[in-house]
Amino acid sequence: MNKLIIILISLVLLNSCSFNENSRIWNDKKENFEVDKNIKKLFDEDKNDIEELNQNLKLNLSSIKRNNGSIINNQNNLGSQLYNGELKKIGVYKFSKLKETNQLNFEPVFLKDGIIFFDNKGSIIKYDRNQKIVWKKNYYSKAEKKLRPKLNFFLDNKNLLVFDNLAKYYSLDINNGELKWLKDNIYPFNSEIKKYEEKIFVVDYENTLRCYEINDGEECWKLQTEDSFTISNNKYSIIIVNDHVIFSNSLGDITSVEINTGLINWQLPTQSSSIINKTYNLKISKLVSDGSSIFFSNNKNEFYSIDVKTGTINWVNKINSFIAPALIADLIFTISNEGYLYVVEKKNGNIIKVKDLYLNYKTKKRDKIYPVGFVIGQKNLYLTNSDGKMIVVELNLGNIIREEKISGSFVSQPFIFNRNLYIVRNSSIVEYN
Repeated sequence: MNKLIIILISLVLLNSCSFNENSRIWNDKKENFEVDKNIKKLFDEDKNDIEELNQNLKLNLSSIKRNNGSIINNQNNLGSQLYNGELKKIGVYKFSKLKETNQLNFEPVFLKDGIIFFDNKGSIIKYDRNQKIVWKKNYYSKAEKKLRPKLNFFLDNKNLLVFDNLAKYYSLDINNGELKWLKDNIYPFNSEIKKYEEKIFVVDYENTLRCYEINDGEECWKLQTEDSFTISNNKYSIIIVNDHVIFSNSLGDITSVEINTGLINWQLPTQSSSIINKTYNLKISKLVSDGSSIFFSNNKNEFYSIDVKTGTINWVNKINSFIAPALIADLIFTISNEGYLYVVEKKNGNIIKVKDLYLNYKTKKRDKIYPVGFVIGQKNLYLTNSDGKMIVVELNLGNIIREEKISGSFVSQPFIFNRNLYIVRNSSIVEYN
């Protein structure tokens, strides 16, 4: 009964959180931003104008190495991927509409012979390449189904690991969907899932990093960071670099943990404790690493580069974004909440190009939308937005070459797998060649 009360309170708080936050933008007076190590937190409600910078600068990305299309990466460093399709719709994987959600930050499991996703009652569905259902399994009670479980997946060989927002976690056989084991946590889960050897790592709403054994779900260790008085709508990020797990929490802390023992290596608070009551609307991007540095940003006008080994700050720049950046060679690509494409030098944080991708929107319209996520193919950048539209950008010059309406409501970030592009809508997954 106590667990059910906790879950109900969590869901009420989640549904009451607004995902549409007023934008905060800045005026770039200098191309270079010199970092003051005594970082001042920015909560200025005043809006300033963003100016395009070097919009005609051409980037030569012809010789860069492309990712082979895998979306599983312990450092979230996907870079440029093998996709240069015609954006012709070739498949639709249908499921019952997800209710009581204001974002689609769920990732399907992509297989060579199909896709796995879930529906609005927590049923897990495996589809074949022809969008036909191979199997459909549900391991929730009648009462739990009414709570509309939201699932996060991780595929480990033939094991499908599932972590949900009702504090359940379990393992299925990928071939037939049969249950291998099922366990309960005290708090719901709200993070990416990462694997190291035979262990799996996930963060719950208590800001606790938990390590589980894959074969039976037994907990090997846990580490609780500072708790928050609110429940974040933002999914926490996890990366694994060498023998350390590095993760974010609802307070903006970035913590590095020794992977076998759960002992803290370092911790970096990015938000001052004096303004902790304002972190209820803090949104942090995924952590992305090149093995030596970690890159991430937030909706408080801060883009960070920090050292992997020590957690010290390499540089901070003023970019207002809570979507994952992309690393290509010595450059970082990201898109601000106001719809501007930024190209940043990875080593020193210098902004070398700013391009307006929302220039075709009228002012009243663009004030109401925000970017959901993007991927980079062989030549183009594919950006999805909260109005259900996708913008295709030729990356060398940054020019918009196409706008595609995907849905009339929320869509997910784009995913590239096996040279095809996928986007989740609120009742289907659309596949493009």
